[in-house]
Amino acid sequence: MMNYVWGGIVIFSVVCALIDGGMGALTSAIIDSGEQALTIFLGLYGMMALWGGLMKIAESAGVTDFIARIAYPFLRFLFPKLKKGGREIQAISMNITANLFGIGNAATPLGIDAMRKLQLINPDKNVATDEMIVFVVMNSASMRLIPTTVAMLRANHGSKNPMEILLPSIITSACALTVGLICTKLYGRFCRRGRV
Repeated sequence: MMNYVWGGIVIFSVVCALIDGGMGALTSAIIDSGEQALTIFLGLYGMMALWGGLMKIAESAGVTDFIARIAYPFLRFLFPKLKKGGREIQAISMNITANLFGIGNAATPLGIDAMRKLQLINPDKNVATDEMIVFVVMNSASMRLIPTTVAMLRANHGSKNPMEILLPSIITSACALTVGLICTKLYGRFCRRGRV
């Protein structure tokens, strides 16, 4: 579906440029945008590779177990059916850690791994469990202590103080996460009582 949307945007842009006589401007924009996209991609890819490698080293060194033990009292409330020290809690802990440091791109493969592990213990493979739903909400409205990716993008685009968004980022992500988790827990409770 998105291929049709993007294709339609490209065709519309070319037609408008032909009608308006702005083919030169369109050509320049295409070249400049390609260069900017490559610069952004290389910056993000480098950061993803670094953090992905660090996470693998942390897993091999037992740091993931340590983080899972520290995070378990908080995660026990959100994921009451998961066992302490289980592989699912470890994967969720690493994903949350990556999100806290604002490296959402590195958190994505960790989140996919956590969801796979949650699916392995899912009794009904066609229906998401409460734990899976809570995990998706946590990733969608994740808490960020350090908005690393956004700060890097701001720096690439010439911001004099790329980290000035730190406090607003913490406040908005905390509010979004709180509201998301409250709504998820309430919805789950109403569903179990048969009200929804």
